[in-house]
Amino acid sequence: MASVVDAVGEPIPTSSVLMSAAKHIEITCMSENVEFLKCKKKDPNPEKCLDKGRQATRCALGVLKDLYQRCKDPMETYVGCMYYHTNEFDLCRKEQQAFEKACPLK
Repeated sequence: MASVVDAVGEPIPTSSVLMSAAKHIEITCMSENVEFLKCKKKDPNPEKCLDKGRQATRCALGVLKDLYQRCKDPMETYVGCMYYHTNEFDLCRKEQQAFEKACPLK
């Protein structure tokens, strides 16, 4: 399994990484995501919501970086399980619990 971060320590947002951190991203980036969705609903022109989309993306990448810095080993174990089991949460509950214990939801 490839690393969760690149050579300079920036998170690589693969599907397994994003699925593993989904609850943290949901809670931390709620306002950014809501604003982006409101913008998309108001104007379907993708160009009009680029700034809101960047804010949501920046927030999610910040969450990933923070999680990796605070909980590297449990996160890598959970992400590795999700990768191996094609993002099936039910097959990685033990790893999920260890990750959420090391990095509790805010």
